[in-house]
Amino acid sequence: MSRIEIHLEKCADKAAVRAVCPFGAIEEDAAGRLFAGAGCKMCRVCTRRDPAVFEFVEDAAAPSVDKSKWRGIAVVAELSPDGAMHPVALELLGKARELAAEVSHPVLAVVCGADCSAAAETLLAYGADEVHVYEHPELRYFRIEPHAAALEDFIERAKPSSVFVGGTPCGRSLAPRLAARFHTGLTADCTSLGIQENTDLDQIRPAYGGNIMAHINTPRTRPQFATVRYKVFAIPERVETRGRIVRHELPSQRLVSAIEILECRPKPPSRGIEDAEAIVVCGRGVRRQEDVEILRSLADALGAQLASTRAVVDAGWIEPARQIGLSGRTVKPKLIVTCGVSGAIQFVSGMSGAGMIVAINSDPEAPIFQIAHVGLVGDLYEIVPELTARVLAKKEAAR
Repeated sequence: MSRIEIHLEKCADKAAVRAVCPFGAIEEDAAGRLFAGAGCKMCRVCTRRDPAVFEFVEDAAAPSVDKSKWRGIAVVAELSPDGAMHPVALELLGKARELAAEVSHPVLAVVCGADCSAAAETLLAYGADEVHVYEHPELRYFRIEPHAAALEDFIERAKPSSVFVGGTPCGRSLAPRLAARFHTGLTADCTSLGIQENTDLDQIRPAYGGNIMAHINTPRTRPQFATVRYKVFAIPERVETRGRIVRHELPSQRLVSAIEILECRPKPPSRGIEDAEAIVVCGRGVRRQEDVEILRSLADALGAQLASTRAVVDAGWIEPARQIGLSGRTVKPKLIVTCGVSGAIQFVSGMSGAGMIVAINSDPEAPIFQIAHVGLVGDLYEIVPELTARVLAKKEAAR
């Protein structure tokens, strides 16, 4: 097992050595020796701050995989019972094309369902070199056992180096189960993906409550699994080149599930904040619940949707489906207006891809101004009504 070794002979000040660890994980034994205890997160901050004292020792005996036998970047496409494909698959396909080009690997896609033809053709049109199809009536509705069995069969056949899964409720159920079956790593909710020459995936995601951005690698096992939320990446352009569709059959015993679908009731169509082109965000700077209506008026004037930070949702002022951030939704609107939002990384991670960011905050040092395209320093109770009036006046003049 990899470990952190402490060379105390290079620094006699034990207090200074212990202070290096941000998690307070450095302990002292009965002989006076310092060591990284159970609280060590293996973040390796200590090795960067003081490499003379702290040494990261990797276990040379740990098993490693022959990476040359694993080729391709695969995308799992999720289908609804009527055969409609979740758009996150196309976003992941665009990123897969980008990364595969860097290492000269093929782009693979896999789709499971009862009616996969339209989805398979769409995946080809957006750049998949191969689309692997598992089509069977038992796969119409998502049930974890048969879907996991189909994807396990695909991975065993195609041996992709990396597998991208949408960060949907179904994807969050599938990805860890598959990673466990292949005894490999999974990084959830990645906000950025890169690739090295040896095909090791660079997976970046917020960690420790969003206080740091963790850079994660899976160097010893394959495949590498990553889930990514909807709207993190852009949908790519369609391409002219055409790949091929490969159909597979599963033995009937692998399609058996302990879950029985009694009834499927379609959810009434609703417009979520993920698809909004303009959003107004309510932050902690709003003092009372009734004051949310001030922001709602601005949203109505702009033809925008109202969203919020976690603090507002926790207060019960706005429903959880409208929360933006690590524990909420990821959005990428053309315009986002934040009102009384400080700009903590937990929130910014969910909206930094917006086309135009307008920030209103009374604190000129608020972190939100570091990413805003337009910053308005002042009291939102004065600025928002004035902004609403100007928007309405401009719309009236344009009629």
